[in-house]
Amino acid sequence: MEEIFNFGDKKYDIITSGEIIMRLSSINGEMLVQGSLLEKQIGGSEYNIAVGAKSLGLNSSIITKLPTNELGRYARKMIRSNGVSQEFIVDDNSSSQRLALYYFESGSYPRKPNVVYDRNNSSFFSLNINELKDELYNSTKIFHTSGISLGLCENSNILSKELIKKFKENNTLISFDVNFRANLWDEETAKESIEEILPYIDILFISEETLRKMFKKSGELENIIKEFSKTYNIGLIASTRRVVNSPKSHNFTSIIYSAKHDEFYTETPYENIEILDRIGSGDAYVSGVLYGLLEYNSAKEAVKYGNANSVLKNTIIGDTTCADLKIVKSIIAGHECGSYGSELNR
Repeated sequence: MEEIFNFGDKKYDIITSGEIIMRLSSINGEMLVQGSLLEKQIGGSEYNIAVGAKSLGLNSSIITKLPTNELGRYARKMIRSNGVSQEFIVDDNSSSQRLALYYFESGSYPRKPNVVYDRNNSSFFSLNINELKDELYNSTKIFHTSGISLGLCENSNILSKELIKKFKENNTLISFDVNFRANLWDEETAKESIEEILPYIDILFISEETLRKMFKKSGELENIIKEFSKTYNIGLIASTRRVVNSPKSHNFTSIIYSAKHDEFYTETPYENIEILDRIGSGDAYVSGVLYGLLEYNSAKEAVKYGNANSVLKNTIIGDTTCADLKIVKSIIAGHECGSYGSELNR
């Protein structure tokens, strides 16, 4: 089958852009109003994707800005340990430097998991495009960012749009996850801003809920996606399908549309996934899809790797996945044959 995209030969497979955020989690199932201990980890949607891509064997980097204090150094240490390039990370030496934070408590039916953000005026808010190297824009096969970066503040909105346009001018494929967050902006404001950049997007990640609520689409999902692709000339659209049985049990699959082949791709759902930590599972899906595209140039393979990587992330504590290609392939094989083998790997 004819290839979907022409990636070219670049230094990086994926460069992402976004805010890095420290997660502080209550432990032992406690609520945030209980206890006195919190566990720290590093996350952020675009960072999670860069880590997920690296775990699968891709060469990844991230554009961001970090404080030079102890928290910023901790973030850099974690970035380095996950193998993500720091080439395009800018230091914030200002007196107002800060690392974004969020607090997380897990849920147990019928109580939902809960997130409290403390991210206003983080160092990323002040990142200016003039602080970035000129060679950046011709150094990657795919550039990825999300609606979170658009919605954080006016400056990050401007920066994200400038980056998308500059990468596009240099024949880089643009990947974008709408990733709507109601605590950042309202749907109408988000829609107006996202519509500005949709004509630049090659690979779009968008939920059925967003298509119906934000973009006011109706009808069968496949028809909505096909129309959306045609309207904005988007080469590939991916949409996840998650059924939440309880905070500890989900079903999951996705659908991908390739405009070049005018064809939809999906697979039977993974059922009764045992959820340890669902945060970052959508980002793991994105990194899996991008791996499938970069490695196989195939929407069919993109579905497989996206689904399996997302499912695996649900079983891993923290924002990022540490599952390597061998584990992902074993999950794909088990799902396809209906059996994951023996109870224990040994």
